[in-house]
Amino acid sequence: MNADNKLIGQLTAKAKSLEAELQQARMVLRSRKSNAPQKSWLALGDSTMQPREEEETWFATYLDMMTLLLVLMIVMLAFAGKGEFEYGTDKDANAIVVGARADGQFAGVTINAKGTAAQQGGAPTENALTEENQSAHRLEDLGLEGLSDDIDVVLNDETVSFRINSEILFPSGQADLSLAGVTVLQSLINVLKKNDFQIAVEGHTDSIPIRSSRFPSNWELSSSRAGSVVRYFEANGIASDRLRAVGYADTRALDTNATAEGRAQNRRVELTMEIPKAK
Repeated sequence: MNADNKLIGQLTAKAKSLEAELQQARMVLRSRKSNAPQKSWLALGDSTMQPREEEETWFATYLDMMTLLLVLMIVMLAFAGKGEFEYGTDKDANAIVVGARADGQFAGVTINAKGTAAQQGGAPTENALTEENQSAHRLEDLGLEGLSDDIDVVLNDETVSFRINSEILFPSGQADLSLAGVTVLQSLINVLKKNDFQIAVEGHTDSIPIRSSRFPSNWELSSSRAGSVVRYFEANGIASDRLRAVGYADTRALDTNATAEGRAQNRRVELTMEIPKAK
């Protein structure tokens, strides 16, 4: 997606450049038409030569055609950018992401992996409104009110996931919980205690290698961070037989690792609560 946006920007700049050249060429042609006699021949006595104005109009036509082609490419790339997201895992194929707000309520359906939900800033579609209503009912049933606004909630058919950015939970390159991280997790503990569902705690990193005496690679770092969260949950009343910890390093990216923004999205801890289907 970022590469498409960059290419669209480059094509837009090129289109503007060609448009400026086109306007300049038109001005030159108009000037020549106003100053030249009605028939200005390129060579006297040569009946095969064409009038100058007919010979020069091909350049303006060429610029018109190139500008139209570039506009067409931009439109095609813009529509292509609305397709399926290339990152993420299969379990998010039908996910609905709900962002928490500071007032304890939820901002509603913002996006899903297929791009079918209502886009922010646009008019919601009928399907998006239906999904939003369904997600609101599920949130009420699970008692997710009061979560920190630093937690994103991902609703799937049989799971609910809680995504927290690693920068909130841990100092850079460390696996010991920060004070801010403890505060965020405490709001989540209050929710998890309302049920007895199984909880998988996943640690995720970006693709930048780490090499320290404590963490030889991102595998150790992601696993240790997941373990720190599990230990905190256990120490605060979550039954240990509900918990498991796993580190994925950079193998489950949500976004591209080619940009700083993408890497920030990938550095996270994700808690997945497994909700069995009702019989």
